Amino acid sequence: MALLPIYDVIVVGAGHAGCEAAAAAANLGSNVLLVTIDMNKIAQMSCNPAMGGVAKGQIVKELDALGGYSGEITDKAMIQFRMLNRSKGPAMWSPRAQCDRMVYSLTWREYLEQIPTLDFWQGNVKSLIFENDKIAGVRTTQDIPLLGKSVILTTGTFLNGLMHVGQHKEEGGRAAEPPAKGLTQQLSSLGFTYDRMKTGTPVRIDGRTVDLKQLIEQKGDDDIQYFSFLHSGLKNPYLKQMSCFICETSNAVHEVLSEGLNASPLYDGTITSIGPRYCPSIETKLQTFPDKDRHLLFLEPEGLHTNEYYLNGFSSSLPWDVQLKALKQIKGFEHVKIYRPGYAIEYDFFHPTQLKASMETKGVENLYFAGQINGTTGYEEAGAQGIIAGINAHQKLNKKASFTLNRDQAYIGVLIDDLITKGVDEPYRMFTSRAEYRILLRQDNADIRLTELSHNIGLASAKRMKLLERKIKQRDDLVDFTVNFSCKPDYINTKLQELGTSPLKQKMKLKNILTRPQVHFKDMEEVIPQLKDKLDSFDVPSEILQAAEIQLKYQGYIERERMLADKMHRLENITIHGLDYDNIQSLSTEGRQKLKKIQPKTIGQASRISGVSPSDISVLLVYIGR
Repeated sequence: MALLPIYDVIVVGAGHAGCEAAAAAANLGSNVLLVTIDMNKIAQMSCNPAMGGVAKGQIVKELDALGGYSGEITDKAMIQFRMLNRSKGPAMWSPRAQCDRMVYSLTWREYLEQIPTLDFWQGNVKSLIFENDKIAGVRTTQDIPLLGKSVILTTGTFLNGLMHVGQHKEEGGRAAEPPAKGLTQQLSSLGFTYDRMKTGTPVRIDGRTVDLKQLIEQKGDDDIQYFSFLHSGLKNPYLKQMSCFICETSNAVHEVLSEGLNASPLYDGTITSIGPRYCPSIETKLQTFPDKDRHLLFLEPEGLHTNEYYLNGFSSSLPWDVQLKALKQIKGFEHVKIYRPGYAIEYDFFHPTQLKASMETKGVENLYFAGQINGTTGYEEAGAQGIIAGINAHQKLNKKASFTLNRDQAYIGVLIDDLITKGVDEPYRMFTSRAEYRILLRQDNADIRLTELSHNIGLASAKRMKLLERKIKQRDDLVDFTVNFSCKPDYINTKLQELGTSPLKQKMKLKNILTRPQVHFKDMEEVIPQLKDKLDSFDVPSEILQAAEIQLKYQGYIERERMLADKMHRLENITIHGLDYDNIQSLSTEGRQKLKKIQPKTIGQASRISGVSPSDISVLLVYIGR
């Protein structure tokens, strides 16, 4: 009798990608083993203890709609909620939550330990095991073989990780944790191409030593909108809410930092790997924006029961004493003490053009990559890749169709298509601008877009489907009410004039009034008793109001974007996988090279490859027509 079972899926790494991958595969019915270096660091928030933000909040909502756990756990660890971009249209609204770091990690572990088909192993993986050229498991640094039919690598920043504080270098995947060695070399020998990336994290502050009265308090929103659709209608947050604080650098701070630049590994040639353009270190800000005499910083709590604060905007790899001396020049930080300095970390990643849309590698069957190993940055992006990898590992073992999402279905679809089609030349971060169909991919309708798809493969629960069906019915009931209800001038003109919009001269359908930008359901509820009665009958009035109002106000934009997406689908339906591009003479040299490298499956995917021109697409269409 074997001491250890042969698992269906082995997930290496218990960060955000690994946790979502393991949960998805196990909840679908696979026997899963989750391997992690430290069982006390499951879903560790290595950088900022926050989830969501611009475009990232949409991804968390999508993870939840698919039956992932990130949304539920974020709600349970939330200590501040803010809806970003409220002044813009609903396509730009992005939820963000500051979390209690320790509660977040503990809650993830609690959720995972409740899945009966999910086992754990604490260890550091050094290599993959093959039998007859097929993946057969992994081997730990203690030389323990862990056998499995498929493997998902979610190694984060651990592959040959190297941390920098000034001139001091230390091997590790993050502070106080060892690197993962051996995997890069083995994968490279199998033909995978890799490179190095860099990221960083700020100094950690002892909040007791900062005069918060000198900073600008930043409170969260009063009307909290939870990430999980299961929590719709929840009246009170799980945890006490806390404030963040805004401060800023000054010329005095910049002078201290500038004096230490010659000892920065970013500028003395020590670090040559690619860093994140959208989250630069404080020393990079000085070099990139030499004319700016101040930069905003955000002091954010790490949890309810700790004095530790995170200084957002102050990532640095400068010597520890330079960091501390500069901090003391910030207003309110004159007597600051720190828990640890900021540091930069370099690590290996594998070019994601070596992946299929299922997150399976092209080179090795039943081997999947997810998270920072693919050149991305961010917990949300990692979780998105993880859940797709976990689903598809299960699907393939059970001879079921792969589960993929299109660019008009989810930000997750945009993310994965960008990775496998365009590749990365810097740490990839999601933005709303990356999505062509933003008005379709709103944070409020993630459940409408994705829950049924997930339920059909057995991941999203029946409870989720019932909630979704009820939400759609109540939304449609409310829209129908506005279509059929006529408003009399005598009843609503006073309110319309208060709102700064023209009064009625005759009866008008409520639907037409609500299309005015100044008018909202809440305003009409005050003067239309029938509308108030209707809303009082709903389970979650605020959620239904938002869904119906967006549908009414933006219907034209939504329909136009859907038409554009449908046009693109025609190109996605034209398959070209397996073409011999060397025999298609009219292709440009660059286009031929890129098509041979990426091997796109459809004309649509080919059209998004950098270097493939519109004329190349025309050539392919003519060739296929022949």
